[in-house]
Amino acid sequence: MTKDDMLRIVQAQLALDLNCTVEQLNGEKDSLVFVHARDNPGRRPFPRGEQHFDMLTMGRAIVVSATPDILATVQPALAGKSRDEAFSMPFVYGHALLYLPDLDKLKLLDPPTGYTYEFVERDKIPTLCQQELFEHSIGNFGDHPRPDVLVLVAKQDGQIVGMAGCCEDCATMWQIGMDVLPDFRSRGLAAYLVNALMLEILRRNKVPYYCTSPANIPSQRVAHRAGFAPAWVCAYRGQFSGCSGKFDGMTAPTN
Repeated sequence: MTKDDMLRIVQAQLALDLNCTVEQLNGEKDSLVFVHARDNPGRRPFPRGEQHFDMLTMGRAIVVSATPDILATVQPALAGKSRDEAFSMPFVYGHALLYLPDLDKLKLLDPPTGYTYEFVERDKIPTLCQQELFEHSIGNFGDHPRPDVLVLVAKQDGQIVGMAGCCEDCATMWQIGMDVLPDFRSRGLAAYLVNALMLEILRRNKVPYYCTSPANIPSQRVAHRAGFAPAWVCAYRGQFSGCSGKFDGMTAPTN
């Protein structure tokens, strides 16, 4: 997979999720594009309420995708705003940073010594029985719409001390999550697990991606050390308590 291949795959999926076109996503820098949200077949199946809001940029245009009543409220408020102003509006919640592999610099990291490593495939993941300790790595079992498909496990003396897992968010993109037990952090284990899982996902011709919050500096450091680079930023509101033209009384995001 080349960098151009990966970008085409990701932009096509994001456009499908937002109900916009790739051309709109790549529009004039900091321009605002407003579109109606729609449950298009093949979108990543993140939960949506009857009232929905998404705002996303890959560094060019800012796409705002929302249900009609929400769009009627936020469009006049956002019109004419710069990128930083738009993402700082009082009704914008759920900021997330998304990363893609830096294919120009990507290489396999040396594994920290003192551990054994094992890939666990989809059908064996529920047998790990460590969900309460590794909630960011596994947990999407059974008929979950975004099922866990692959996990890289690190063990010391037979005990699981770290995991990097990925869920199948759509046909082309697998999202990586990572957990390391507190006593085993700051040893390079998290970066290695994420790096090795990323390379295995690429080998399977899927696009690995990584998500974290702007406030989670340790997670961002892991992403950079593992070989990821920032690719897009989004903000979302899963639920609104009302849409009266005022921005108070809105509930916290649920997705």
